[in-house]
Amino acid sequence: MTAELVRGQNHTLPQTRLEIRVSAGTPVVAGATLGDENGTVHGTEWVAHPGSPQLPGLEVSRQAAADHRLAVDLDALPDAVHRVTVLLALPTGVGGPVRFGAVASPFVAVTGLDGTEIATFTLTGLDTESAVTALELYRRQGAWKVRAVGQGYAGGLAAMLADQGLSRAAELAHSIQEAVTRATARAVTPPPPRTPDTGRADHGTGPVPPPHDPRPAEPLTEPAAPPAPPATSGGRIDYAHPRRQAAAPPPPPSTAPPAQPGRPAPPVAGDATGWSMDERLYNQIWGMFEDLARTTAAYRSAVEFAESRMDQELDRTLSDPRSRIGGTGDRARQEARAKRDELTARARESLDRDLAQLAAESDVVEPALPAAFARWDNPVWHAYRVPMEIPMALRIGDLHLPEKPDLRIPLLVRLPLERGIWIDSGRTASDAAALMDTTRLRTLAMESAVAHAARLLAVYPADEFSVHVIDAAGSGAAALAPLVHAGALAGPPAAGAQGVASVLAHLTRRVDLVQMAIRAGAADSLPPDLDPGEQLLIVNDFPHGFDDRAVTQLRYLADEGPSVGVHLLMVADREDAAGYGPVLDPLWRSLLRLTPVPDDHLADPWVGHAWTYEPPVMPPGSRVLEQVLAAVAAARHPRRY
Repeated sequence: MTAELVRGQNHTLPQTRLEIRVSAGTPVVAGATLGDENGTVHGTEWVAHPGSPQLPGLEVSRQAAADHRLAVDLDALPDAVHRVTVLLALPTGVGGPVRFGAVASPFVAVTGLDGTEIATFTLTGLDTESAVTALELYRRQGAWKVRAVGQGYAGGLAAMLADQGLSRAAELAHSIQEAVTRATARAVTPPPPRTPDTGRADHGTGPVPPPHDPRPAEPLTEPAAPPAPPATSGGRIDYAHPRRQAAAPPPPPSTAPPAQPGRPAPPVAGDATGWSMDERLYNQIWGMFEDLARTTAAYRSAVEFAESRMDQELDRTLSDPRSRIGGTGDRARQEARAKRDELTARARESLDRDLAQLAAESDVVEPALPAAFARWDNPVWHAYRVPMEIPMALRIGDLHLPEKPDLRIPLLVRLPLERGIWIDSGRTASDAAALMDTTRLRTLAMESAVAHAARLLAVYPADEFSVHVIDAAGSGAAALAPLVHAGALAGPPAAGAQGVASVLAHLTRRVDLVQMAIRAGAADSLPPDLDPGEQLLIVNDFPHGFDDRAVTQLRYLADEGPSVGVHLLMVADREDAAGYGPVLDPLWRSLLRLTPVPDDHLADPWVGHAWTYEPPVMPPGSRVLEQVLAAVAAARHPRRY
């Protein structure tokens, strides 16, 4: 019998694998927190929400919706967890209601995996609240119970999370609402079919966040239903991005031949909104990245749904004693597997159609990219000239997914750099690194750093970018040779502890002086010997040659440097610096981690795919690096040439 709870009432849970169903009269954000014996949430990693929907034993919906299904496996929760709190919130910034008093009372039901209701609760009496704690699942003397809470918060998500002891409540609440505001943020449903009348789904753009594992230990809920085949074979892609439509001019008229009936229109490079061709290409690349992320998410969701439905059908069949008589059980298994295979095949067909369209787009876009966006093997580098202004972004590698490894999406970062880069030279950095000789891996890491530095030098106007190098042990001499021979460095690579101290003191002084000048509004009063251009510091083989003072200065440059034009590029193995303990943790977190070999450590901000990062590689036998650096040196020192 179903227990109809009122506020404050509890009920014993007869099983530990549950589903929590939410019904509301308007789209709401559904999430859950994990608490200790006192109900305290110890960190953002203890919160499941649309931006991070999966935790051990817990999975929530990935977007705002009027109906939700949350999955809970109480046996799979960490031992330190004694309470699971289900929370609901109204999304902000989407034009919907701003208080629960203006909508129908939400209804919450705790059910078994077979859909049988165990307990229900209607959240009545809400008024100005925009967030509410709906239910608590709590452990008491080895048994789990559910309690109806219904505690509302006029201060929204931030107030509710803070009430549970979360120290970064406001920051997390903002990130949750920001993700939900992007219409279909982290949606696992497929994008709209691409037909001549419907183009690319409207998605926002954003940088790649820190790595995390997007895969649950086991499927906990039924994902969205698999995509149905579109009525046509495809259509013209609309590359417009909604956040730029209001301010940007329309895309240029297409020069491609018109589409034939029944076939998608050929893609066109730069067919996106933007004030310049570079901005149009930049927007187009981000659109390709989003489309690949979402169409792959739809495929994976459909496959998971097919597997989950097959398992449920088999469980229902095998739980019936009558199915054990004759061949009933065997037939049920065959039928369940056949349905699974049919759904998977339909999903793959839809995925292949989208992948083919994206591959055609990539084939057109890649040759049209400017030098700052292009691979090293792009012919644009053979006609390289030192630019007159800074581009909007820089390519630092490629990204791809296992469903189509040969479809590479350029990884672009905005300029000037907002954070430093850490090139991981450790063997534990990735599977590929673990199989490589330590010396070879460190060499590749340093060569990758030189390639990144050369690109930065190449895309900045003459004398507006300088590179400093700390190579305390001299182990990077071979990799640094192209920069040294071209005269592209601000000075010889610093060696030994004295060289480390000298370079760090010079750049720290620059940061201090520029910050003081900005605060005083006296930028014209900077010393004449201070280089006003952007500065890049390459640190090889850290922490060799660094004492405590040098480490403190390095952290200072990483934190304060980017805002005044001083950037950090570290080549290091974190295990080598383990002796400094947690002192360096803020430094690691502040840098963008890249690898000298392929590694799947980057995740997108929409559906959390683990993307494989491919570092930029010079074509075998190519001298493009030397030619580009020679052109940079000639522009910087014209009298020498």
